[in-house]
Amino acid sequence: MTTNVNIRLAIDRVNMGLLAQNQTRAPRLYTPGEVVTGQFGFMKGHGTYVEGEDIKASVAGVMEQVNKLISIKPLKSRYVGEIGDVVVARITEVQQRRWKVDTNSRLDSVLLLSSVNLPGGELRRRGVEDEQMMRKYLQEGDLISAEVQNIFDEGTLSLYTRSLKYGKLSQGVLVKVFPSLVKRRKTHFHNLTCGASIILGNNGFIWISPTVNNEADGGDGGYAQNLNEVIPRADREVIARLRNCILALAHCKMMLYDTSILYAYEESMKYEVHELLQQEAIFDVAFLTQHRLRLQEE
Repeated sequence: MTTNVNIRLAIDRVNMGLLAQNQTRAPRLYTPGEVVTGQFGFMKGHGTYVEGEDIKASVAGVMEQVNKLISIKPLKSRYVGEIGDVVVARITEVQQRRWKVDTNSRLDSVLLLSSVNLPGGELRRRGVEDEQMMRKYLQEGDLISAEVQNIFDEGTLSLYTRSLKYGKLSQGVLVKVFPSLVKRRKTHFHNLTCGASIILGNNGFIWISPTVNNEADGGDGGYAQNLNEVIPRADREVIARLRNCILALAHCKMMLYDTSILYAYEESMKYEVHELLQQEAIFDVAFLTQHRLRLQEE
């Protein structure tokens, strides 16, 4: 049995700096200790501190300004949730009347029993029987899509799945990227024209699955999970290609949203799925995607 191994010298690596030079609207990057503003009247936010009359960056990242409040958003960080965010998360523990959930944030999040749909969509108060059935609804290891309903004082996120578009996830692939790369949009659920569905979690967890019909699956209250169904090879190849395209864009620090992912998918068709793991293909797909996005903006 023979195994092909690609060996690359450092001198042969693709120069990713060319991609950064091609960005006409690249955000300004601040380093720790650098002066963000010396003007009077501004307030310091997360990622900044005051020294003398200057507001300086305490982390490496890009500036975000809301009126007079200046913050530095780090490029690499744990997820900091906001109310209304869509997240893809994993159940880590079943507790009394609640589930502990991993949302890629600093603290474990919680999903209360009162914040989920009952099977069949029943509308009633949760009782002792529902508490005893919790592990049949959701158990350790299950992946779910949810919405951030509340943020407690210590920073713990409280999740909410009482909508038919949220609930347990079935067959698919989970991709993890930095949360700062997921662009905030009005909707984070997309049925792409290439034949797959994606959920772009604000927490950096992205779910790729065969195209689903939410209306058809609405009768179970968000607990449909057919793990015995055989996914056709063509659908699996589409999912694998989308995964590699997302990782290629993330590797080049490009923002992830439905348009950029679809463009990357279209530009990747000249490569085999496994070739998208190579540096040359990653750079080529990201470069062409960036070019199309810039033309669209113009």
